[in-house]
Amino acid sequence: MLDAAVAAVTEHGPAGISLRDLARRAGVSHAGPVHHFGDKAGVLTALAAEGFDLLADALSAEADRDFVEVGVAYVRFAIEHRAHFEVMFRPELHREDDPALVAARDRAGHLLTSGASSVSDDEMAGVAAWSLMHGFANLWLTGALRTEHLEDPDTAARAIARILFPLVP
Repeated sequence: MLDAAVAAVTEHGPAGISLRDLARRAGVSHAGPVHHFGDKAGVLTALAAEGFDLLADALSAEADRDFVEVGVAYVRFAIEHRAHFEVMFRPELHREDDPALVAARDRAGHLLTSGASSVSDDEMAGVAAWSLMHGFANLWLTGALRTEHLEDPDTAARAIARILFPLVP
């Protein structure tokens, strides 16, 4: 069902999915999604939780590397898991207090903020780094960045992060 949700969000955006379409895509009865998830918000909550788990896995793979590479991994995740990314940071689409979502979001959030403490004592360093990488990922995904200087998202994200955190080894 979540694979069907990824496909539907990819095609129509998160607001454009329907439980009937998800059931058809997954090859289950029309009642299947309602029985398992309750409603559309339930499906999107599960998709967001899965996304935060995938993000945490991607970030933990880079956690022992330099702080900038964690930011690059964040951008790479957004591009490779666009449907999840489009749902994860839209609290109006899902249930913010769902225990699985909270646990996954907290795990990813910890990985995002723990790296920032290694480069600055300022709490806002993590917010600045996340804002930069999240904004860049959104600009890349929407096609708003139209320049010949951006060869690929990893290289561009790395260069942009080095501007904000130039002294990170």
